[in-house]
Amino acid sequence: MPLTTTYWLEHAWLDPTVEPGVALEAADGRITSVRTGVETPPPGAEVLRGLTIPGLANAHSHAFHRALRGTVQVGSGTFWTWRDTMYKVAQRLTPDSYFALARAVYAEMALAGITSVGEFHYLHHAPGGTPYADPNAMGEALIAAAAEAGIRITLLDTAYLSSGFGAAPEHHQLRFTDGTADAWAERASALKERDGVRIGAAIHSVRAVPADQLATVADWARRREAPLHVHLSEQTAENDACLAAHGLTPTQLLAEHGVLGSRTTGVHNTHLTPGDVALIGSSSTGTCMCPTTERDLADGIGPAVDLQRAGSPLSLGSDSHAVVDILEEARAMELNERLRTHIRGHWTAAALLRAATADGHAALGRQEAGELTPGALADFTTIALDSVRTAGPAPRLAAETAVFAASAADVRHTVVGGRHVVRDGVHRSVPDVPRALADSIAALRG
Repeated sequence: MPLTTTYWLEHAWLDPTVEPGVALEAADGRITSVRTGVETPPPGAEVLRGLTIPGLANAHSHAFHRALRGTVQVGSGTFWTWRDTMYKVAQRLTPDSYFALARAVYAEMALAGITSVGEFHYLHHAPGGTPYADPNAMGEALIAAAAEAGIRITLLDTAYLSSGFGAAPEHHQLRFTDGTADAWAERASALKERDGVRIGAAIHSVRAVPADQLATVADWARRREAPLHVHLSEQTAENDACLAAHGLTPTQLLAEHGVLGSRTTGVHNTHLTPGDVALIGSSSTGTCMCPTTERDLADGIGPAVDLQRAGSPLSLGSDSHAVVDILEEARAMELNERLRTHIRGHWTAAALLRAATADGHAALGRQEAGELTPGALADFTTIALDSVRTAGPAPRLAAETAVFAASAADVRHTVVGGRHVVRDGVHRSVPDVPRALADSIAALRG
């Protein structure tokens, strides 16, 4: 019989309200019961003081981009100049150094309350494009890193075949490409799901996968009922090039080749026409907003309100890891809309938390996560309500406090599968995460 662990939650977000005194029982990695109105901790219970919410979902990550933090903030430029720096870091990674870096990055995520990550993985081969002895060595390094850091991963193995609308890959893109979508599918098919690991697919972008090969990737995901993600209209230059090549917007091109659908998530969805929004919404294609990266790269503000109204579920990602803080991503999505419209209150705190939890996990193929309810995965995180950022508001406003005042620094506990990964702000298997980050990044300097 599975061992049952009882947690007493001082306050818990039970969508859409905050409840005081909640006893939660977990066994075999799942929540088995949730009782409200429990004023004092039951004997032997694990006491979690603060606000406990479902574990946060980071629906869009490029783990190696974490090595760029700080180094790309000197001078000016655009997304395209930032990309040149990113390529230089990508060239230095090996399976071993990528494991070390990703382990530290995923541990940073656990400290931020993230229990599941969607890793948009396109760094497949050795420099020059030669496959490793294990063609999935880099992907397996990411999977192993997530396991050691204690979080779940959806490895979104990414097709990246062209430097732009059929042009051959440039030298620094040779590590990314399998040559054809069929070759990509053969390699990706060798990846196996296991405990804590889902395998999904990604189309890097319409510029990186020729139109006549889009359906191959979409069909691969469809046959496996796997999540499918795609960078979509992040840059106006991509839109212009797509119109020139095909006479269609990127969204129209994806729709024409069967890519859109309820298991598909468009990442960024920034520069869309009203027709694009209608296509995305009517097909129930999701939208992953990454506001801290989108502002860092000067990309623009996507029409998240219009997309959600049209039928597109919203999720959130930290993308390039300018910061790793899903609470900040949620807050930024709302605050960006306020700046653009001069109107406050586009989403409630509950709606923003839903994007950061249940809808994010669903985008990663984990419909069983993201709620504090019996049967759900026992993945949750506790946010302090007594820090300098969060002290003061009444407990009934704890959700608003978490979204609009708290940060990753306020996360006290992270539980994955009913087991503490972070306790009292300390990662249990990577006790010195700053040192792990510093050492793994220093190893990549040329």
